[in-house]
Amino acid sequence: MEMPGPAVGDPAARVASNPVPATKPAESNRARGVETRESQFGVELQGLDVEAGFAPGMLREALGKGPGEGGDKFDVIEENNFIAVADQPLSTFSIDVDTASYSKIRSYLNQFGQLPPRDSVRVEELVNYFTYDYATPTDEHPFAANVEVASCPWNPANRLVRVGIKGKEVDTDERPASNLVFLLDVSGSMNNPNKLPLLKKGMKMLVDQLGENDKVSIVVYAGAAGMVLEPTYGYEKATILAALDRLQAGGSTNGGQGIQLAYKTATENFIQGGTNRVILCTDGDFNVGETSTGGLVGMAAEQAKKNIYLSVMGFGIGNHNDSMLEQLSNKANGNYSFIDNEKEARKVLVEQMSGTLLTIAKDVKIQIEFNPKKVASYRLVGYENRLLAAQDFNDDKKDAGEIGAGHTVTAFYEIVPAKGDGNTEVAAVDPKVDELKYQTKPETTEAADTNELMTLKLRYKQPEGDVSTLMTYPVVDSGNKFNQATGDFQFASAVAMFALKLRGSHFHHETNFAEIEELVASNVDGPGSSYREEFLDMIRQVERIQK
Repeated sequence: MEMPGPAVGDPAARVASNPVPATKPAESNRARGVETRESQFGVELQGLDVEAGFAPGMLREALGKGPGEGGDKFDVIEENNFIAVADQPLSTFSIDVDTASYSKIRSYLNQFGQLPPRDSVRVEELVNYFTYDYATPTDEHPFAANVEVASCPWNPANRLVRVGIKGKEVDTDERPASNLVFLLDVSGSMNNPNKLPLLKKGMKMLVDQLGENDKVSIVVYAGAAGMVLEPTYGYEKATILAALDRLQAGGSTNGGQGIQLAYKTATENFIQGGTNRVILCTDGDFNVGETSTGGLVGMAAEQAKKNIYLSVMGFGIGNHNDSMLEQLSNKANGNYSFIDNEKEARKVLVEQMSGTLLTIAKDVKIQIEFNPKKVASYRLVGYENRLLAAQDFNDDKKDAGEIGAGHTVTAFYEIVPAKGDGNTEVAAVDPKVDELKYQTKPETTEAADTNELMTLKLRYKQPEGDVSTLMTYPVVDSGNKFNQATGDFQFASAVAMFALKLRGSHFHHETNFAEIEELVASNVDGPGSSYREEFLDMIRQVERIQK
């Protein structure tokens, strides 16, 4: 059915009206002639000879070295490509509630006045930084699914599907008792105002939220690991705060030894039916002892099977091993945040404390089956390191993501509509394999002749369960244009567009930052409006940097 045309002056209608060449984020500036020497408080820089426009605070990022050598470290991201439904009708991935990429990007833009490294931009983490007006669960399930479809703003010929999940809310006074082990990095590299001092402020905010039945332990690590605070009940706040005040930075970083002691402490104080969690706060510079990502991730994964989860909070730009910290949280039934200012600390540790600490469902997987008569090809936007094989969906031994109380999770699919009966070749997708010689394409079923676009399936386990539960939702495309979508849909799409543009995505060429800014500005009054307004400022900062 023909839908009404765009309203005059509507930013959502104009978002793809002025195609401009895609621009790539500026390459990092290069530093030359740099010598370093270790001091009690980390690395001092001497003999600095830099190109114009390069701030000393950006030095380690530009050097691009690995863990323990200075320089932020990010995993390479290869964007998801379009996949023909005829070849792969199922798309499967693990949810992800991490938000570290967003605040990391904010730090590059606001504190250093430069565009972030390409691979620091994880689209799903920018989208999931914000809360959305999703319906909450009204049945026995711990979360509800919400789906909306409209035309794709960066390619109006395609459709954009937003899959949203909203976790049930849990009041603070209903939260089960917690056994929390703070694992704090006090190595020399943490001696920076936006590292250890900020870490201590954040931990104090969390302490203020503790109940009388919560227990807190503090383990620190530098050259060696040690217990700073034996398990202490939440009502003894003065004792906990005094232990935090005594922390000072100095020494090298034996993170692996610290994690071992933290898990040992969590195990000895395990609360059956409660929250058992290690909270790792670090700049990610593990350079002594067990430093291999595989060894640390393996340790965290084993502990997660025992229902001791790990939350990771990163601090500081310069020697931040983002790659390792993300993998740690992914395998440890936890979440990964990056704390770059006091407002972010309050967001994670106060406003979202229930979600940060209390897992309401684990091993949450999403699988979508596309109707070949409606969809020619599809592309999952983001979640590149969370993809699963189709058979993993029903395999309860396969690890996946967790969702905390009140959390929202969002994912986008860009869809190329099928033409005719859905059996024609798809010009938008380059053929990756030859035609099969011994068999033809499978025939469609009667369900393919319905108006269903796709079927959304979710699997999850209870926090201490071993058997998953299945949820199924058929999805119909009502044919909405982008400017007919909800404000939440438009805002979330704009966030995804911003991330794709910042990455220099191959699949995003039709909009510019000015159009994205206008679209965000028209939808800034949604849930968490102060964070949306801050995002608007970030877009403007990118525009200033690019001039």
